[in-house]
Amino acid sequence: MTAYIVRRVLYTIPLVLGVCFFTFVLFDMVFSPRELAIQELGKHADEQQIADLMRSRGWDKGLFYNAEAGGLKSLTDTRFVNHMSKLLLFRFGRTAKTHEPIGRKIREGMVPSLTLTVPIFVLGLIIGICLSLMVAYFQATYLDLGAVVVCVAFMSISILVYILAGQWLLAQHLRLFPIYGYAGGIHAGRFLILPIAIAVIKGLGGDVRFYRTVLLEEVGRDYVRTARAKGLGERLILFKHVLKNAMIPVLTRTVLAIPFLFMGSLLLENFFGIPGLGNMTIEAVANGDTRVMAAMVYLGALLFAFGNLMTDISYTLVDPRVRLR
Repeated sequence: MTAYIVRRVLYTIPLVLGVCFFTFVLFDMVFSPRELAIQELGKHADEQQIADLMRSRGWDKGLFYNAEAGGLKSLTDTRFVNHMSKLLLFRFGRTAKTHEPIGRKIREGMVPSLTLTVPIFVLGLIIGICLSLMVAYFQATYLDLGAVVVCVAFMSISILVYILAGQWLLAQHLRLFPIYGYAGGIHAGRFLILPIAIAVIKGLGGDVRFYRTVLLEEVGRDYVRTARAKGLGERLILFKHVLKNAMIPVLTRTVLAIPFLFMGSLLLENFFGIPGLGNMTIEAVANGDTRVMAAMVYLGALLFAFGNLMTDISYTLVDPRVRLR
């Protein structure tokens, strides 16, 4: 078991480094060091100010090779190595516009994001599996057919339609919920009920279709026919045997979603004014703040790698044969 986990951890290191390398090169192609200096100083900065800022930040050095350093430092004292060393130590610097510490903004934005995404994840998982079990129990009936049609309809409608319709009908017209804003503490609930409900309803279409497909695939297995031949009831077969053996694809879908709970929901946070990490990312893209974008990409890569690791470990708990591969 330990050797299996170590192998999986070693697999994730090239993944994270590759993502950081790709994003660094991409950002450098789009935003040159000179453009970053002008963005921070303002358009009226003279050449001397730009040169001084680039020198103080190390932006005047080579991308992967520093000919002025000489020796081993020509490979280590570069913009890429300096960038990666700061990321690995979680030293993200300051935002380009407000000069606030990025690490502090991330810590502050995690709480609103988690208060939004965790209820969405938990409610979506519970409701989705329960509805899927019900649909699988009534397979090949009008209820099953109707559920599939509704799921496809839910999946076909953009989440923007749900957001705008919910804000117009429930917030603006009926005045049941605030249309925009956020409050901390116990007052956060009234601002989060509407976006949580919208996200859960929107996600049910894909969740129910996926879980239904997985459950129906297990229903056709030999062990189900054997259980029926022994006289077991359909409910017992479905809830005790089928659901247990369908856990690997279910775990793949659910465990991989857990790390992204920390990243927030881009559209929901932006439309409802929730100051989470999703809203922070959109603002960084709008302002061209590459340091915030690089920090969010790095955290996203780490969380994705962590999600893959947790998925692999959860496989071994459900099916011990996995650890032998």
